[in-house]
Formats: sequence, C-alpha cells, structure tokens
Amino acid sequence: MNGDEPLTGELLALDLLNTLPHAAQGPPVDHLADTAGLLAWLALEGERLPGAAGAREATPDDLGAVRAVRAAAAAAVAAARRGERPPETALRGLNEAQLAAPAVRYAEWNGESVVAPARRSGPLGVRVAAVLAEEAAELLAGPALASIRECEAEDCTMLFVPAHPRRRWCSAARCGNRARVARYYRRHKGEGPDVPR
Repeated sequence: MNGDEPLTGELLALDLLNTLPHAAQGPPVDHLADTAGLLAWLALEGERLPGAAGAREATPDDLGAVRAVRAAAAAAVAAARRGERPPETALRGLNEAQLAAPAVRYAEWNGESVVAPARRSGPLGVRVAAVLAEEAAELLAGPALASIRECEAEDCTMLFVPAHPRRRWCSAARCGNRARVARYYRRHKGEGPDVPR
C-alpha cells in the first residue's frame, strides 16, 4: 500500500468517507473524482457491495449518486461524532438514497435449500448509493459511532474503528510506517521529543 489508493477494510460507510481524505497541506485527493475512480473503488470493495462487484461501466449519474451519499454521510457522521444533531438535509439524503433502490429479498431455490438474497433494482449508482446510505444509517444509529477515530498521523484524516484500543493509525503499512520512520529519524538526528536528554 503506497497511500495512493483509498483505505478499505473498515466499515463500509467509513470506507466511503475515506475516499476523500484531507491532506494537511493542499487540496484533498478525491478517489471518486470521476467514473474511473468509482469503478476502481468498487473493484477494491469487491463483494462488500452487492450488485456492484465486477462493474465495468459507470455513468456520471452513477458517480453523482454515490458522491451525494458520501456528502450526506460525511455531514451526518461529523455532527454525530461531535455529539450534535446531524443536519436534516444529510439525514434526508441518506433516506432518499435508500428509497431510490429498496432491498427486496428474492426467495430462490439454490439446488439444496431456499435462499433469500437481498437485491436492489435500478442503475449501478442508485443501487450502490442505496447500500452505502443504509450502511451510513446503521453506523449513525449503532455503537460503532462512538468508537470512530481519526488517524493520528499529522497529514492524514482517515477514519477507522480500532479492533485494538492501542491502534493509532489508519493503517500500519501507510501512516504507521511513516510515523515510525519519522520518529527514528528524529531520534538519530538529535531532534524531537523522542530524544533522551
């Protein structure tokens, strides 16, 4: 992992928010800046997004639907993390995205038993946006919200839910390594708070 790709493997709603990390200097890098970025992110998420795995085409409308959910989720999560009421427009945006492609359980025989996978209809972006909006709503209403942390690296704002209470960085391979290298450099150059006096 070189830091050029979005962080994945967190709660799906956080993975979505992490597609727009803010850098300490300069503008944020938007991993969903265009339809190619959306397709690349969908490929990274794989089977976590039902109906999107293997997508080969995306339209500007698909991208717009997903980015609208990201904006609504970002506003709602930021407010809720501060202990404030999320903006009504953000909550409405999440609800409307879910209503645009509601999940329906289709009863099917798989050769051995009846299964009932949830399916959504509509264009790719509408389906993906509905799943992401549902994940964001579950995050906002669930206990994981209180556990969300921001990466402690100075130039990273990625969000994560730590599996271990001592986790400090979004990724040990990304920010953790950079922090350790910087600390090592400061110690060996005689600078910084890590140098014994």
